[in-house]
Amino acid sequence: MKAILLTTAVVVAGAFGWVQVSPRSRIHTLQDVPGRPVALVLGAGLRPSGSPSLFLTRRLDAARRLYQDGKVRAILVSGDSSRPGYDEPTAMRDWLVARKVPGSAIVRDYAGFDTHDTCLRARQVFGVRAAVVLTQDYHLRRALFSCTQAGIDAVGVAASSSTDMPRNFVTYRLREGPAALKAAMDAALGTEPRQLGDYDPSVDEALLVSAGG
Repeated sequence: MKAILLTTAVVVAGAFGWVQVSPRSRIHTLQDVPGRPVALVLGAGLRPSGSPSLFLTRRLDAARRLYQDGKVRAILVSGDSSRPGYDEPTAMRDWLVARKVPGSAIVRDYAGFDTHDTCLRARQVFGVRAAVVLTQDYHLRRALFSCTQAGIDAVGVAASSSTDMPRNFVTYRLREGPAALKAAMDAALGTEPRQLGDYDPSVDEALLVSAGG
């Protein structure tokens, strides 16, 4: 029994370390992040009004700044729209457009149900080969791990996770433990996203427009 427990502990620790340590060198600030063609914004929920949540707003603002600084030329917003009246990608797009990001530079992925799915769909459905990944600091290493495993040359910028609700602060970080193990398992097993579909040239078209083509 002790041998089984020890082996399990080693496997769990190894998987967690693989996810959390390997992407460390790919984390940057908005000021020093190297340019990439695409910013990938992962969904983070909507307010009851249908507008982006506080955390999602921070991710979107980072994407806006990268676009306006010329460090990215297109923005792929990925989120959940699986139930009536709930459409993360459109809310994300509307937020960006209201802040003077051209609609032609924004592409919506309606089936970004989780981090693993978002990264695989970015690569396989939208053809993203290199991206700046934008999410909160506690989530960024796992997101970079999943995107790198999907075949994307990914670097990341962490949006602030400061909150006036300490309970949420603790919950989000505790959740990263099992989420990291799932990410490692998905990578090792080659888990497919829940929804794949045909190739979508929208990112290619957004990049072409940005280049004046």
